[in-house]
Amino acid sequence: MAKFQGTKINPKQFHKSQIKFYLFLIPFAIFMLLPLIFIFSQAFKPMSELLQFPPQILVKNPTLNNFRQLFSTISTSGIPVTRYLFNSLLVTVITVFLTVYISTSAGYVLSKKNFKFKNFIFKINTYALMFVPIAVSIPRYLIVVKLGLIDKFVINILPMLAMPVGLFLVKQFIDQIPDELIEAAKIDGANDFVIFRKIIIPLAKPAVATIVILSFQSAWNYIEASSIYINNESLKTFAYFMTTLNLANNSVAGLGMAAAASLIMFIPNLIIFIFTQSKVMNTMAHSGIK
Repeated sequence: MAKFQGTKINPKQFHKSQIKFYLFLIPFAIFMLLPLIFIFSQAFKPMSELLQFPPQILVKNPTLNNFRQLFSTISTSGIPVTRYLFNSLLVTVITVFLTVYISTSAGYVLSKKNFKFKNFIFKINTYALMFVPIAVSIPRYLIVVKLGLIDKFVINILPMLAMPVGLFLVKQFIDQIPDELIEAAKIDGANDFVIFRKIIIPLAKPAVATIVILSFQSAWNYIEASSIYINNESLKTFAYFMTTLNLANNSVAGLGMAAAASLIMFIPNLIIFIFTQSKVMNTMAHSGIK
């Protein structure tokens, strides 16, 4: 035991004993970064480099022409690209806000309230995790038709509000909050709304961050509504517009614009993940997912 005295397993400052870990991890980090570098590089390549074979990872003569062509493009229905982008931004912001509120409030009720069929409702939510979206596409379409939501902007949002995985994670996370803390707040005169806003939300920030990133990615990349439920071109999203680029401009001419659009779609996902990834890991640990 004496020879280990004064030795730190994970020193805060650099130590020569850490070199072996860097030698092992740095090549893996570079390998993982290659797809990111390729996405950024591809968006700035001129057509000659986009058609080059074998494809090169790094761009040699960067240009902004792909972005100029993309934002000057007008769809066959006369809708500018900026309209699709605005629709996506609006849908994503509203969806993330409502999903966070619905999942956290429902998670609080299922975790800290006692009522009939509570466990049954949570089991239904858990069973819903087994179904992939394609498995419920037909029942969802029939419901949308019955509700008269065809060609309505709100249909871009409504299907995304039910997030079983978000409710599951939040409920499991809130289970870790002591009941005594909530009881003490009630004794001090706090109602459920105050408890939810001042105790549950601050303590469940990692779970909230997880819902934000999951709902953001789902809403930002969502094309089902634009493809199936909406005929009015001005109500469709940027993610859907991306799928039409090559078809509308032929596979060669649309290649540069598709690369620029891919980068625009990718950057928000990257930014939001960078800022929330640490809290996502905390949520997984507290939710019993090992």
